[in-house]
Amino acid sequence: MKSSIHPQNYRLVVFSDELAGFSFLTKSTASTTETIKWEDGNEYPLVKVHISSKSHPFFTGEEKIIDTEGRVDRFAARMKAAEERKAALAAKAKKANAKKAAKAE
Repeated sequence: MKSSIHPQNYRLVVFSDELAGFSFLTKSTASTTETIKWEDGNEYPLVKVHISSKSHPFFTGEEKIIDTEGRVDRFAARMKAAEERKAALAAKAKKANAKKAAKAE
């Protein structure tokens, strides 16, 4: 095992999932400039996270969409636009076929 690749600066850090109202204290090398006063009265570095075991669907048993960057909305818009294009092309093809049938008669 290489000795120079593993971090040595472990310290106590508070991880906080503010949406779920859940925080926990553990050792980490994560860097941050924020601090928080913990339950024991000491001040520790604070790392904010978007998802924790209190909000992740795997642990909660609930299926909910956590979309912080609007990806779901953009995907839904692309799907709607694709369906509209598909319907327009089908209508155009149907109209062209009707014209061909009228000319053939």
